[in-house]
Amino acid sequence: MEEAKWYVAHTFSGYENKVASNIQTVVENRNLQDLIQEVSVPTETVVEIKEDGKKKEVERKIFPGYVLVKMVMNDDTWYVVRNIRGCTGFVGPESKPVPLTDEEVKKLGIEKISVEVSYAAGDLVNVIDGPLEGFSGTVESVDVGKNSVLVSISMFGRETSVEFELDQLEKIKD
Repeated sequence: MEEAKWYVAHTFSGYENKVASNIQTVVENRNLQDLIQEVSVPTETVVEIKEDGKKKEVERKIFPGYVLVKMVMNDDTWYVVRNIRGCTGFVGPESKPVPLTDEEVKKLGIEKISVEVSYAAGDLVNVIDGPLEGFSGTVESVDVGKNSVLVSISMFGRETSVEFELDQLEKIKD
């Protein structure tokens, strides 16, 4: 079976959530969970300051007019998504759907990539990727949710705290 990839479906403005929930309903009704695996309307929380100075947190769509769908593309799945009310088609030349690259998926943060971390605060680590590759230091803190690690590295004779991504470090074996 083909691997599911992320595609971008174009919708009428304001219909993103309706289209996403309709796709999910059709998937459940027709038992297509293995072909259409995930539907996402990426949002971010922003703080708006009203005229009276009050701050209000609002959920805003990152890509208005688009729904992201992780699916195995074939004539049937294309037809299912394409014929959802409010959906105007897929993004790609001549309406031929083009999947997002792994790099794009990673940048968009739509798939949570789990990284197994073998180190914790206080451990000695080597930097194995990035501009400080070859340096080593002591882990100060680890935030798996934000994919970040704070490491104290000795540079130019002084300790400096540097933030890394989880996969840029490896624990130094005792």
